[in-house]
Amino acid sequence: MRILTVIYEFPPIGGGGGRAAYDICMELAARGHDVTVLTAHMQGLPRDEVKDGLRLVRIPSLRTEAFAASFSAMLAYDLAGLWAGLGLIRKLRPDILHTHFAVPSGALAWMLSILTGVPYILTAHLGDVPDGVPEKTGRWFRWLKPFTKPVWRRARRVVAVSEFTRQLALKHYPVDIQVVPNGVDFDNLAQRKIEINTPPRLVFAGRFVPQKNPLAIIRVLAQLKELSWNCSMLGDGPMFEQVRQEIEAHGMLERFNLAGWVTPQEVLDEFSRSDILFMPSFSEGLPVVGVQALAKGLAIVASRIGGFLDLVDHESNGCLIEVQDEAVFANTLRGLISNPERLLKFRRASLEKARSFDMKKVADRYEFIFQDVLNGR
Repeated sequence: MRILTVIYEFPPIGGGGGRAAYDICMELAARGHDVTVLTAHMQGLPRDEVKDGLRLVRIPSLRTEAFAASFSAMLAYDLAGLWAGLGLIRKLRPDILHTHFAVPSGALAWMLSILTGVPYILTAHLGDVPDGVPEKTGRWFRWLKPFTKPVWRRARRVVAVSEFTRQLALKHYPVDIQVVPNGVDFDNLAQRKIEINTPPRLVFAGRFVPQKNPLAIIRVLAQLKELSWNCSMLGDGPMFEQVRQEIEAHGMLERFNLAGWVTPQEVLDEFSRSDILFMPSFSEGLPVVGVQALAKGLAIVASRIGGFLDLVDHESNGCLIEVQDEAVFANTLRGLISNPERLLKFRRASLEKARSFDMKKVADRYEFIFQDVLNGR
């Protein structure tokens, strides 16, 4: 099968959605499918390369930061992608287009499909849905929403990465939507031996933006100064300096590691050295770092929101807390940090739960969807 993946951010740029797309593309390519990725260029990256069995075609955009894309950069990607995409379709003759993110990638796939007749499948992440990440996209959707409806309607299949995302999308887009979660290569990533660190190690991975609520991590852990623990915060973004200042204000610089923007492999390496993923986010689709944390056998302490509802069995492999209740976050972490046997039980339960997110199962689902579309059903 010849697949053209249309996505505006793809590793090494972008966040979890791009990483999820990368993992899907890798597995499909490993199965013998011909996979080409049409994505955005940023300074320092090749325009056209073959890497990990994928052909990556990067088109001009105004993107200047790995962790964030302005609306103008998204628009530039769509405009440049129309010409480049038509050329690729004429040359490669793909059987199907697979696009991640209704905005902006979905708009490009919609235009390419109209002009060439090649069907497309849309994979929707939380930020694609009005009210999904209101602090980030609420202003855009006030005027953009009417223009997104054709993107959802024309898609031959629509996939959501979590049940929460699906339910929220159905309130705005009356189309059939099925859930296929983000996945991980369980055989290669799974932690073979789980031991509790002394002292326990907590980790956060994500963009330093209000949606991820990074300042709450410092406020919560400041309530646990009497306990022994260390915390790594992986990522970058506009709140990075504010986070550093908050840590300093609480006198905890020696207990935190602020690694900045790191590679996906460095995230996995840090997870291998950690015990607890701490994510007090305000909103999430199905975070890739959450699925990776399961494979690494991390207990997960997270907000009771979005995709974490799919990842965490409360009081089994982690705990789900109301996002505003920092006192409960602190008490929950205190109970895990001070009880190694309970923490070990949670970690083992996460590793077992990770099997249901194995990338092989995820790729099976996408292969079935693609073939179903090609068979005209």
